[in-house]
Parts: sequence; C-alpha cells; structure tokens
Amino acid sequence: MTHRNPRTTFASSAIAAASLFLAGCVGSPGPVGNASVPEPAKPVSLNEYLGKWYEYGRYEAPFQEGCEAVTAEYSLRDPSDPDTRIKVVNSCRKGSLDGEFDQSTGKAKIVDGSDGAKLKVSFFGPFYGDYWVLDRGPAGDDGLYDWSIVGEPSGRYLWMLTREPQPGPELRAQLEARVRELGYDWSLVRLTQQPAG
Repeated sequence: MTHRNPRTTFASSAIAAASLFLAGCVGSPGPVGNASVPEPAKPVSLNEYLGKWYEYGRYEAPFQEGCEAVTAEYSLRDPSDPDTRIKVVNSCRKGSLDGEFDQSTGKAKIVDGSDGAKLKVSFFGPFYGDYWVLDRGPAGDDGLYDWSIVGEPSGRYLWMLTREPQPGPELRAQLEARVRELGYDWSLVRLTQQPAG
C-alpha cells in the first residue's frame, strides 16, 4: 500500500515503496526492520485483493511521513481485460485525521510466477517498486481478503492493511503476532490513526 503528494518527496512505492504501501525513492529510507524478508506465504487472487484497504500500521517512510487516515484502493484499469494492469489510488490526511487531503494514483502489475503475491507498483512513469503480499487473511463473506501484510526485499518498508478502519482487538493482536513471526522489528511499527468505523 504508497501515499505520495506529487508536490513532496516520494520514495519507493508502498512496496519499497510500494505501498499497499506502493515505487522509486527520493529521500532517505528508514532503518532495516527485517534483515531476512521471507517469500510470500500464500498465493493471492487478484479479485479477492481488489477494493479498498485501510492502513492499520506501517514502517514510517519519507513519502508517507505524518500521514493519517491512510487508504489504498485497487481496481482493474480496464475491467474488460483480466490481464490489464491495476489502478492504485493511495490517500491520506497530512498530520491528523482533519489534515490536508493528499492522494496519488499509480499502476501495478503482477509478477509472473509469483502466484499473484508479488507486484510491481509505479507512481512515476517507468520506475517500479516491489510490492510483496507476505501474508493475507481468508476471504470473507464479501469474497475479499480481510487483512494483508505487505513488504519488499530490503526490509525497510512494511504495511498492515485491513478492510475496516478500526480492526477489533483479536485482529490487531493477530497482525502484531504475524508481523513478528515474519521477522519484523515491531518497535519500528507506527500505528495509523483512522476515523471511527
């Protein structure tokens, strides 16, 4: 899941600057929070991943600094063509839930041979960043995955995404436990403020 203001610095898309985030960095990335990022744990069905996500928490990145109420929305750029690229719209409020609205639109494509779990995301022309869905929840009654943990190979970027702006305590505990199991330093996680559900 990535959230960049065209007028400000942008680094790699929420996936190394993906996002999720979600492309190519200008500014200093944060510390390495996972020296050995694992391969994605499960295949990802695009249809079950599409839609709106709320960012539960992240590793802070220059292009997302101070962002609250962060969301990422994924849709097919041409719904009539299942092989088309994905439209990515990242939004946030600067500094607080009532802060200035900021939105960036990019594109993503699935990496061949990744079972849908690895994408390349771009907010700048030909420059793409890695977006790895390291793990995700099951599909709910609506046919959509209910949570996702996104990272990339450097271990400097991490996003936790949920379908609800305020996940319940059980899911919050599950996300923290899974992030730790994947090898990430939880002390670097910044929880994102979201409006009441």
